[in-house]
Amino acid sequence: MSERTVFQSIPHRHVVSCPPQASVWQAACVMTKANCGSVLIIDAAGVMQGILTERDLMTRVLAKALNAKKTPVSEVMTHNPLCVVPEMTVSDAVLILLERGFRHLPIVSSAGKILGVFSIRDALPREIDSAVSLAEFRDSVNDALG
Repeated sequence: MSERTVFQSIPHRHVVSCPPQASVWQAACVMTKANCGSVLIIDAAGVMQGILTERDLMTRVLAKALNAKKTPVSEVMTHNPLCVVPEMTVSDAVLILLERGFRHLPIVSSAGKILGVFSIRDALPREIDSAVSLAEFRDSVNDALG
């Protein structure tokens, strides 16, 4: 059985987004309505400026007691997020999430088109197991090489 790609794994083919000048509150409302844990920040020219995640809301807004209705997302988003191509396998994407401590990876085509966001929730248990095994193998190799 061939492994799924990140693009095949995402259930929503539409991009959940906000402009950089949107307030954190507006972005949270968009995320809530779309039932997702992140929103891409895309400017008027269609260029992705960043991503705002639930973790960003917690650590960069709530924990700092910022006013969500007055704070623009551009001040608290993750700028220039790591993106993956739609052909990447799910286990490779999960490995990136595990190794880097991320929860979301924007999917962008080689032509620069934003296709969606991959989340750990999009992975099947066998794909997660495969990524964990690969991470453990890499750790063993690194330990052996000293």
